[in-house]
Amino acid sequence: MPLGTHKATLFGVAGVSTGDVVLLSSQTASDSASLDFTSGIDSTYGEYIFKFYNLNPATDDVNFTFQVNASDDEGGAYDESLITSTFFRAYHTEADATGLSYTDDRDLAQSASYQILAYGVGSGADESCAGELHLFNPSSTTYVKHFYARVEEHFSGEAAFDQFPAGYINQPLAITQIDFKMSSGNFDGTIKMWGVKN
Repeated sequence: MPLGTHKATLFGVAGVSTGDVVLLSSQTASDSASLDFTSGIDSTYGEYIFKFYNLNPATDDVNFTFQVNASDDEGGAYDESLITSTFFRAYHTEADATGLSYTDDRDLAQSASYQILAYGVGSGADESCAGELHLFNPSSTTYVKHFYARVEEHFSGEAAFDQFPAGYINQPLAITQIDFKMSSGNFDGTIKMWGVKN
């Protein structure tokens, strides 16, 4: 099915269809403090995918982050949902140094803080981060809401960082809003929200 209709079909390794993917919303930041999706997250879809395109911060060496709001706090501060998460990364510098590590200063434990998706993003004209975040069953009032992400960036220290944050949001209420921002300063770039039918 053509992507131009904002609908596509995902296939597993064996070619079995796993559900329809529908583009629900697209927002573009232009020297913006944040991008938040305040509608369209409901029980229609069992999974939401947020894709990030060329997010370039105005401030050098900052973190790209997210947090959510529950149905009882729509329009409020993104600070009531508790996140427990893990974070690991692989990197390769332009000077040819490499590494793979768990980075416990970027995970959270029952925290209302914003979750880091990309760490130390560079602000140069050619520097940015890109990737995707998957959020599962945000409308559940029974289970925690699981998420995982993969984000690649041009690190401020001249390196490619491939980052893998994942965890769950310990919130008994339905999640209806999500906010993305840098840890400091404004940014440019595009974020698209997709719904996956299950």
